[in-house]
Parts: sequence; structure tokens; C-alpha cells
Amino acid sequence: AVTLVAPEAAHAEDGAVWIPALSAIGAGFAIGLAAIGSGVGQGIASGRCIDGISRQPEVADDLRGVLLLSLAFMESLTIYGLVIAL
Repeated sequence: AVTLVAPEAAHAEDGAVWIPALSAIGAGFAIGLAAIGSGVGQGIASGRCIDGISRQPEVADDLRGVLLLSLAFMESLTIYGLVIAL
């Protein structure tokens, strides 16, 4: 945000550019937020699935299939965050 407002802030006094350092920090935040969000979502989904199986054991196979599909989609979002960060 600082480099957008004041572009001269991206350059150090000796001519070195801070943009690579700032982009590395931004990539770290991107993958960190993607991993945290996916981890929380997977935990909530798994907990709800266990609750559903404990209430109605006869639908365990259906719930398990839906859970695995949704976990795969959540994990793919984390991988997209990693690809963008790289």
C-alpha cells in the first residue's frame, strides 16, 4: 500500500529496490491466509460430519463421500494460494 501511495518509498537510499522483499512478504501472507482459512473450514466440516454420523449412523457412507469431496475442494483453494504466492 505504501508503494502505491508513494512510489519513491520502494527504493532504498543506495539504489536497491524493496519491491522483491515486499512481494515476498505479500506471498507469505497470501499462503498463510489461504492455509488458515482452509484449515478452519476443514475442521468445521469434519466436525459437522462426525456430528451427523453420530446422530444417524445409517447415512455415514453418504456423509463421508460428501465430506471427502468438500475437503478436496477446500484443499485445492489452498494449493491455488500457494501457486499464486510462488
